[in-house]
Amino acid sequence: MSAAETVTQDELRSGVRDVCARFPDEYWRRIDREEAYPQEFVEALTNAGWLAALIPEEYGGAGLGLADGAVIMEEINRSGANGGACHAQMYIMGTLLRHGSEEQKRHWLPRVASGELRLQAFGVTEPDAGLDTLRIRTRARRDGERYIASGQKIWTSRALQSDLMLLLARTNEPDDEHPRWWGLSTFLVDLREASSEQLRIQPIETMLNHNTTEVFIDGLEIPASHRIGEEGMGFRYILDGMNAERILIAAECIGDGRWFIDRAVSQAKQRVVFNRPIGQNQGVAFPLAWAHARIEAADLMRIRAAERFERGEPCAAEANMAKLLAADASWQAANACLDTYGGFGFAREFDVERKFRETRLYQVAPVTTNMILSFLAQNVLGLPRSY
Repeated sequence: MSAAETVTQDELRSGVRDVCARFPDEYWRRIDREEAYPQEFVEALTNAGWLAALIPEEYGGAGLGLADGAVIMEEINRSGANGGACHAQMYIMGTLLRHGSEEQKRHWLPRVASGELRLQAFGVTEPDAGLDTLRIRTRARRDGERYIASGQKIWTSRALQSDLMLLLARTNEPDDEHPRWWGLSTFLVDLREASSEQLRIQPIETMLNHNTTEVFIDGLEIPASHRIGEEGMGFRYILDGMNAERILIAAECIGDGRWFIDRAVSQAKQRVVFNRPIGQNQGVAFPLAWAHARIEAADLMRIRAAERFERGEPCAAEANMAKLLAADASWQAANACLDTYGGFGFAREFDVERKFRETRLYQVAPVTTNMILSFLAQNVLGLPRSY
Protein backbone atom coordinates (compact mmCIF):
# COMPACT_ATOMS: atom_id res chain seq x y z
CA MET A 1 0.00 0.00 0.00
CA SER A 2 1.52 3.32 -1.04
CA ALA A 3 0.37 6.91 -0.70
CA ALA A 4 1.88 7.46 -4.13
CA GLU A 5 -1.09 5.49 -5.43
CA THR A 6 -4.27 7.48 -4.89
CA VAL A 7 -6.41 5.56 -2.43
CA THR A 8 -9.98 6.69 -1.86
CA GLN A 9 -11.65 6.31 1.49
CA ASP A 10 -14.14 3.92 -0.08
CA GLU A 11 -11.20 1.73 -1.07
CA LEU A 12 -9.80 1.99 2.44
CA ARG A 13 -13.12 0.90 3.89
CA SER A 14 -13.34 -2.02 1.50
CA GLY A 15 -9.81 -3.18 2.28
CA VAL A 16 -10.31 -3.05 6.04
CA ARG A 17 -13.64 -4.85 5.74
CA ASP A 18 -11.95 -7.63 3.78
CA VAL A 19 -9.53 -8.24 6.64
CA CYS A 20 -12.22 -7.97 9.33
CA ALA A 21 -14.48 -10.39 7.48
CA ARG A 22 -11.96 -13.13 8.27
CA PHE A 23 -12.71 -12.64 11.98
CA PRO A 24 -16.46 -13.14 12.49
CA ASP A 25 -18.51 -12.68 15.65
CA GLU A 26 -17.59 -16.13 16.91
CA TYR A 27 -13.91 -15.16 16.96
CA TRP A 28 -14.52 -12.07 19.08
CA ARG A 29 -16.89 -13.96 21.35
CA ARG A 30 -14.15 -16.50 22.07
CA ILE A 31 -11.50 -13.82 22.60
CA ASP A 32 -13.81 -12.05 25.05
CA ARG A 33 -14.70 -15.26 26.89
CA GLU A 34 -11.06 -16.28 27.26
CA GLU A 35 -9.91 -12.71 28.03
CA ALA A 36 -7.30 -13.23 25.34
CA TYR A 37 -5.46 -10.85 23.05
CA PRO A 38 -6.59 -11.02 19.40
CA GLN A 39 -3.13 -11.89 18.16
CA GLU A 40 -4.24 -13.27 14.79
CA PHE A 41 -6.40 -10.22 14.08
CA VAL A 42 -3.64 -7.74 14.90
CA GLU A 43 -1.17 -9.71 12.77
CA ALA A 44 -3.61 -9.69 9.86
CA LEU A 45 -4.05 -5.91 10.10
CA THR A 46 -0.28 -5.50 10.32
CA ASN A 47 0.38 -7.72 7.32
CA ALA A 48 -2.19 -5.80 5.29
CA GLY A 49 -0.38 -2.55 6.15
CA TRP A 50 -3.29 -0.92 7.98
CA LEU A 51 -1.47 -0.35 11.27
CA ALA A 52 1.37 1.37 9.41
CA ALA A 53 -1.01 3.66 7.55
CA LEU A 54 0.18 6.86 9.24
CA ILE A 55 3.90 6.07 9.08
CA PRO A 56 5.52 7.97 6.17
CA GLU A 57 6.56 5.95 3.14
CA GLU A 58 10.24 6.72 3.69
CA TYR A 59 10.01 4.74 6.94
CA GLY A 60 8.10 1.82 5.47
CA GLY A 61 4.51 2.96 6.02
CA ALA A 62 1.70 4.08 3.73
CA GLY A 63 2.07 7.80 4.39
CA LEU A 64 -1.68 8.35 4.77
CA GLY A 65 -3.30 11.15 6.75
CA LEU A 66 -5.14 11.10 10.06
CA ALA A 67 -8.52 11.26 8.31
CA ASP A 68 -7.63 7.98 6.59
CA GLY A 69 -6.46 6.47 9.86
CA ALA A 70 -9.79 7.41 11.39
CA VAL A 71 -11.63 5.61 8.59
CA ILE A 72 -9.57 2.49 9.29
CA MET A 73 -10.44 2.53 12.99
CA GLU A 74 -14.11 3.24 12.28
CA GLU A 75 -14.38 0.25 9.97
CA ILE A 76 -12.66 -2.05 12.45
CA ASN A 77 -15.25 -1.27 15.11
CA ARG A 78 -18.15 -1.27 12.68
CA SER A 79 -17.24 -4.82 11.70
CA GLY A 80 -17.86 -5.94 15.29
CA ALA A 81 -14.17 -6.04 16.19
CA ASN A 82 -12.49 -3.98 18.90
CA GLY A 83 -9.96 -1.44 17.65
CA GLY A 84 -8.70 -0.94 21.19
CA ALA A 85 -6.51 -3.98 20.66
CA CYS A 86 -4.30 -2.07 18.25
CA HIS A 87 -5.25 1.62 17.96
CA ALA A 88 -2.46 2.96 20.17
CA GLN A 89 0.23 2.40 17.57
CA MET A 90 -1.33 5.06 15.34
CA TYR A 91 -1.07 7.85 17.89
CA ILE A 92 1.93 6.69 19.92
CA MET A 93 4.23 6.63 16.92
CA GLY A 94 3.38 10.29 16.27
CA THR A 95 5.54 11.36 19.23
CA LEU A 96 8.51 9.56 17.72
CA LEU A 97 7.75 10.84 14.22
CA ARG A 98 7.34 14.50 15.21
CA HIS A 99 9.94 14.79 17.94
CA GLY A 100 12.42 11.96 17.50
CA SER A 101 15.80 12.34 15.86
CA GLU A 102 16.31 11.16 12.30
CA GLU A 103 18.46 8.33 13.63
CA GLN A 104 15.69 7.23 16.00
CA LYS A 105 13.05 7.34 13.29
CA ARG A 106 15.12 5.33 10.85
CA HIS A 107 15.97 2.79 13.54
CA TRP A 108 12.48 2.21 14.95
CA LEU A 109 9.74 3.20 12.49
CA PRO A 110 10.50 0.72 9.67
CA ARG A 111 10.49 -2.13 12.18
CA VAL A 112 7.20 -0.93 13.64
CA ALA A 113 5.72 -0.57 10.15
CA SER A 114 6.72 -4.11 9.14
CA GLY A 115 5.40 -5.63 12.35
CA GLU A 116 8.85 -6.75 13.50
CA LEU A 117 8.28 -4.59 16.58
CA ARG A 118 4.99 -3.71 18.19
CA LEU A 119 4.52 -0.24 19.71
CA GLN A 120 1.23 -0.43 21.61
CA ALA A 121 1.95 0.64 25.20
CA PHE A 122 1.71 4.20 26.52
CA GLY A 123 3.03 4.61 30.08
CA VAL A 124 1.55 7.89 31.31
CA THR A 125 -1.26 7.48 33.86
CA GLU A 126 -0.40 6.78 37.51
CA PRO A 127 -2.50 5.68 40.51
CA ASP A 128 -2.19 9.03 42.32
CA ALA A 129 -2.18 11.31 39.28
CA GLY A 130 -4.85 10.16 36.84
CA LEU A 131 -5.54 12.94 34.37
CA ASP A 132 -3.45 15.35 36.48
CA THR A 133 -0.38 14.40 34.46
CA LEU A 134 1.92 17.06 35.90
CA ARG A 135 1.72 15.31 39.29
CA ILE A 136 3.18 11.99 38.14
CA ARG A 137 5.77 10.52 40.49
CA THR A 138 7.75 8.28 38.17
CA ARG A 139 11.30 9.66 38.05
CA ALA A 140 14.11 9.13 35.55
CA ARG A 141 17.54 10.22 36.80
CA ARG A 142 20.38 10.87 34.36
CA ASP A 143 23.44 8.73 35.02
CA GLY A 144 26.02 9.19 32.29
CA GLU A 145 24.75 7.69 29.04
CA ARG A 146 21.64 6.24 30.63
CA TYR A 147 18.66 7.14 32.77
CA ILE A 148 17.56 5.20 35.85
CA ALA A 149 13.76 5.19 36.15
CA SER A 150 11.54 4.20 39.08
CA GLY A 151 7.82 4.55 39.65
CA GLN A 152 4.47 3.01 38.81
CA LYS A 153 2.05 3.30 35.90
CA ILE A 154 -1.55 2.13 35.70
CA TRP A 155 -4.00 1.52 32.85
CA THR A 156 -1.04 0.88 30.57
CA SER A 157 -2.92 -1.19 28.03
CA ARG A 158 -1.20 -3.85 25.90
CA ALA A 159 2.08 -3.67 27.82
CA LEU A 160 2.18 -7.47 27.77
CA GLN A 161 1.62 -7.52 24.01
CA SER A 162 4.13 -4.79 23.10
CA ASP A 163 7.82 -4.75 22.37
CA LEU A 164 8.13 -1.01 22.96
CA MET A 165 6.53 1.39 25.44
CA LEU A 166 6.43 5.16 25.31
CA LEU A 167 7.16 6.25 28.86
CA LEU A 168 6.58 9.66 30.44
CA ALA A 169 8.72 10.36 33.52
CA ARG A 170 9.90 13.37 35.49
CA THR A 171 13.53 14.22 34.83
CA ASN A 172 13.58 17.75 36.28
CA GLU A 173 11.89 19.23 39.33
CA PRO A 174 9.58 22.24 38.92
CA ASP A 175 11.16 25.66 39.36
CA ASP A 176 10.35 29.34 38.85
CA GLU A 177 12.41 29.62 35.68
CA HIS A 178 10.32 27.29 33.53
CA PRO A 179 6.62 26.89 32.67
CA ARG A 180 4.45 24.75 34.93
CA TRP A 181 4.41 21.90 32.42
CA TRP A 182 8.20 21.67 32.09
CA GLY A 183 10.27 18.85 33.60
CA LEU A 184 8.76 15.69 32.10
CA SER A 185 10.55 13.68 29.43
CA THR A 186 9.54 10.93 27.01
CA PHE A 187 11.45 7.70 26.49
CA LEU A 188 11.08 4.77 24.15
CA VAL A 189 11.53 1.74 26.40
CA ASP A 190 12.48 -1.59 24.85
CA LEU A 191 10.42 -3.95 27.01
CA ARG A 192 12.31 -6.97 25.70
CA GLU A 193 15.52 -5.79 27.34
CA ALA A 194 14.09 -4.96 30.77
CA SER A 195 14.73 -7.49 33.51
CA SER A 196 11.91 -8.75 35.73
CA GLU A 197 13.55 -6.97 38.68
CA GLN A 198 13.55 -3.63 36.89
CA LEU A 199 10.10 -3.86 35.33
CA ARG A 200 7.08 -5.92 36.34
CA ILE A 201 3.76 -5.94 34.46
CA GLN A 202 0.58 -6.95 36.30
CA PRO A 203 -2.70 -7.50 34.40
CA ILE A 204 -5.84 -5.72 35.67
CA GLU A 205 -9.14 -7.56 35.47
CA THR A 206 -11.86 -5.31 34.07
CA MET A 207 -15.48 -5.46 32.90
CA LEU A 208 -14.29 -5.74 29.30
CA ASN A 209 -11.42 -7.52 27.61
CA HIS A 210 -9.05 -4.56 27.29
CA ASN A 211 -5.66 -6.16 28.08
CA THR A 212 -4.73 -3.39 30.47
CA THR A 213 -2.05 -3.50 33.17
CA GLU A 214 -0.14 -1.92 36.00
CA VAL A 215 3.57 -1.41 35.37
CA PHE A 216 6.01 -1.36 38.31
CA ILE A 217 9.37 0.23 37.53
CA ASP A 218 12.34 -0.15 39.88
CA GLY A 219 15.77 0.99 38.71
CA LEU A 220 14.96 0.53 35.02
CA GLU A 221 17.97 1.40 32.87
CA ILE A 222 17.08 3.37 29.74
CA PRO A 223 19.80 4.40 27.27
CA ALA A 224 19.98 8.17 26.92
CA SER A 225 19.72 7.63 23.17
CA HIS A 226 16.14 6.40 23.78
CA ARG A 227 14.98 9.76 25.09
CA ILE A 228 12.74 11.42 22.51
CA GLY A 229 13.36 15.10 21.98
CA GLU A 230 14.66 17.50 24.58
CA GLU A 231 14.82 16.74 28.27
CA GLY A 232 11.95 18.35 30.16
CA MET A 233 9.72 18.83 27.10
CA GLY A 234 7.87 15.52 27.22
CA PHE A 235 4.52 16.89 28.35
CA ARG A 236 4.34 19.08 25.25
CA TYR A 237 5.25 16.12 23.09
CA ILE A 238 2.45 13.89 24.36
CA LEU A 239 -0.06 16.74 24.06
CA ASP A 240 0.66 16.75 20.33
CA GLY A 241 -0.51 13.16 20.14
CA MET A 242 -3.62 13.62 22.26
CA ASN A 243 -5.55 15.44 19.54
CA ALA A 244 -4.86 12.55 17.17
CA GLU A 245 -5.91 10.11 19.88
CA ARG A 246 -9.21 11.94 20.44
CA ILE A 247 -10.00 11.89 16.72
CA LEU A 248 -9.19 8.20 16.32
CA ILE A 249 -11.25 7.30 19.40
CA ALA A 250 -14.14 9.34 18.02
CA ALA A 251 -13.93 7.29 14.83
CA GLU A 252 -14.03 4.06 16.82
CA CYS A 253 -17.13 5.28 18.67
CA ILE A 254 -18.79 6.13 15.36
CA GLY A 255 -17.96 2.64 14.13
CA ASP A 256 -19.50 1.17 17.27
CA GLY A 257 -22.58 3.36 16.87
CA ARG A 258 -23.11 2.24 13.30
CA TRP A 259 -22.68 -1.40 14.33
CA PHE A 260 -25.41 -0.96 16.97
CA ILE A 261 -27.75 0.76 14.52
CA ASP A 262 -27.14 -1.88 11.82
CA ARG A 263 -27.87 -4.72 14.24
CA ALA A 264 -30.87 -3.01 15.84
CA VAL A 265 -32.48 -2.11 12.52
CA SER A 266 -32.11 -5.68 11.30
CA GLN A 267 -33.65 -7.01 14.52
CA ALA A 268 -36.46 -4.44 14.40
CA LYS A 269 -37.38 -5.56 10.89
CA GLN A 270 -37.22 -9.29 11.60
CA ARG A 271 -38.65 -9.56 15.09
CA VAL A 272 -42.45 -9.91 14.96
CA VAL A 273 -44.61 -9.30 18.03
CA PHE A 274 -48.41 -8.85 17.98
CA ASN A 275 -48.40 -9.76 14.30
CA ARG A 276 -46.12 -6.94 13.13
CA PRO A 277 -42.39 -6.14 13.11
CA ILE A 278 -41.37 -4.31 16.25
CA GLY A 279 -39.72 -1.60 14.14
CA GLN A 280 -43.20 -0.47 13.19
CA ASN A 281 -43.63 0.78 16.76
CA GLN A 282 -42.47 4.35 17.27
CA GLY A 283 -41.20 3.40 20.73
CA VAL A 284 -38.63 1.25 18.94
CA ALA A 285 -38.12 3.31 15.80
CA PHE A 286 -37.69 6.77 17.32
CA PRO A 287 -34.75 5.94 19.65
CA LEU A 288 -32.94 4.36 16.70
CA ALA A 289 -33.61 7.38 14.52
CA TRP A 290 -32.33 9.71 17.24
CA ALA A 291 -29.19 7.62 17.70
CA HIS A 292 -28.55 7.56 13.96
CA ALA A 293 -28.85 11.35 13.75
CA ARG A 294 -26.42 11.86 16.62
CA ILE A 295 -23.89 9.47 15.09
CA GLU A 296 -24.01 11.33 11.79
CA ALA A 297 -23.57 14.69 13.56
CA ALA A 298 -20.60 13.39 15.56
CA ASP A 299 -19.08 12.08 12.35
CA LEU A 300 -19.14 15.58 10.85
CA MET A 301 -17.22 16.93 13.85
CA ARG A 302 -14.75 14.03 13.53
CA ILE A 303 -14.17 14.94 9.88
CA ARG A 304 -13.73 18.63 10.71
CA ALA A 305 -11.23 17.86 13.47
CA ALA A 306 -9.20 15.56 11.22
CA GLU A 307 -9.10 18.16 8.45
CA ARG A 308 -7.78 20.82 10.81
CA PHE A 309 -5.22 18.39 12.23
CA GLU A 310 -3.93 17.54 8.76
CA ARG A 311 -3.66 21.22 7.82
CA GLY A 312 -1.60 21.85 10.95
CA GLU A 313 -4.25 24.15 12.41
CA PRO A 314 -5.21 24.26 16.11
CA CYS A 315 -7.78 21.53 16.64
CA ALA A 316 -7.90 20.79 20.36
CA ALA A 317 -11.49 22.04 20.65
CA GLU A 318 -12.65 20.12 17.60
CA ALA A 319 -10.82 16.93 18.59
CA ASN A 320 -12.29 17.01 22.09
CA MET A 321 -15.78 17.79 20.82
CA ALA A 322 -15.53 14.94 18.31
CA LYS A 323 -14.64 12.50 21.06
CA LEU A 324 -17.35 13.86 23.38
CA LEU A 325 -20.12 13.74 20.78
CA ALA A 326 -19.09 10.39 19.32
CA ALA A 327 -18.83 8.69 22.72
CA ASP A 328 -22.28 9.97 23.67
CA ALA A 329 -23.76 8.95 20.32
CA SER A 330 -22.34 5.43 20.48
CA TRP A 331 -23.62 5.01 24.03
CA GLN A 332 -27.09 6.18 23.00
CA ALA A 333 -27.00 3.76 20.08
CA ALA A 334 -25.89 0.97 22.42
CA ASN A 335 -28.84 1.53 24.72
CA ALA A 336 -31.29 1.76 21.82
CA CYS A 337 -29.90 -1.47 20.38
CA LEU A 338 -30.15 -3.29 23.70
CA ASP A 339 -33.73 -2.09 24.14
CA THR A 340 -34.56 -3.30 20.63
CA TYR A 341 -33.21 -6.77 21.34
CA GLY A 342 -34.82 -6.92 24.77
CA GLY A 343 -33.81 -10.01 26.71
CA PHE A 344 -31.92 -11.38 23.73
CA GLY A 345 -29.53 -8.42 24.00
CA PHE A 346 -28.16 -9.89 27.23
CA ALA A 347 -27.38 -13.23 25.59
CA ARG A 348 -23.76 -13.49 24.52
CA GLU A 349 -24.59 -15.19 21.23
CA PHE A 350 -25.94 -11.91 19.81
CA ASP A 351 -22.77 -9.88 20.69
CA VAL A 352 -24.76 -6.83 21.81
CA GLU A 353 -23.72 -7.14 25.45
CA ARG A 354 -20.04 -7.41 24.48
CA LYS A 355 -20.10 -4.32 22.30
CA PHE A 356 -22.24 -2.60 24.96
CA ARG A 357 -19.45 -3.07 27.51
CA GLU A 358 -16.75 -2.04 25.05
CA THR A 359 -18.32 1.24 23.96
CA ARG A 360 -19.12 2.28 27.56
CA LEU A 361 -15.40 2.67 28.15
CA TYR A 362 -15.23 5.79 26.00
CA GLN A 363 -17.30 7.81 28.42
CA VAL A 364 -14.29 7.49 30.73
CA ALA A 365 -11.19 6.88 28.61
CA PRO A 366 -8.87 8.16 27.35
CA VAL A 367 -10.36 11.33 28.85
CA THR A 368 -13.59 11.63 30.81
CA THR A 369 -16.62 13.51 29.57
CA ASN A 370 -16.38 15.98 32.45
CA MET A 371 -12.74 16.79 31.68
CA ILE A 372 -13.70 17.60 28.09
CA LEU A 373 -16.52 19.82 29.31
CA SER A 374 -14.11 21.60 31.64
CA PHE A 375 -11.67 22.11 28.77
CA LEU A 376 -14.36 23.55 26.50
CA ALA A 377 -15.76 25.78 29.22
CA GLN A 378 -12.35 27.28 29.96
CA ASN A 379 -10.63 27.32 26.59
CA VAL A 380 -13.54 27.89 24.22
CA LEU A 381 -16.12 29.75 26.27
CA GLY A 382 -13.60 31.69 28.36
CA LEU A 383 -15.10 30.69 31.71
CA PRO A 384 -12.94 30.56 34.88
CA ARG A 385 -10.73 27.49 35.30
CA SER A 386 -12.52 24.90 37.41
CA TYR A 387 -9.52 22.82 38.45
